Amino acid sequence: MKTGTTFMKWQERIELNPAVLNGKPIIKGTRLAVELVVELVANGWSEATIIENYPTLTRDDVRACLQYASTTLRAEKVYPLKA
Repeated sequence: MKTGTTFMKWQERIELNPAVLNGKPIIKGTRLAVELVVELVANGWSEATIIENYPTLTRDDVRACLQYASTTLRAEKVYPLKA
């Protein structure tokens, strides 16, 4: 994803730390789970509203969460069940 004139990688902002939230992906330096941010967006929260309610987050943090979710879903393999 492009921010300004550079491309941001979600890996720069998202980490999996077994000592925090049982290893769920979180925004680095916080205890905020990626799934929380994605859920807020899914429930209609704007980027501005998320940042207003979670002032430690930045626009790039929110976008990194969405990139992480997109990357994870793209890598997911789905196998049809046999009837």
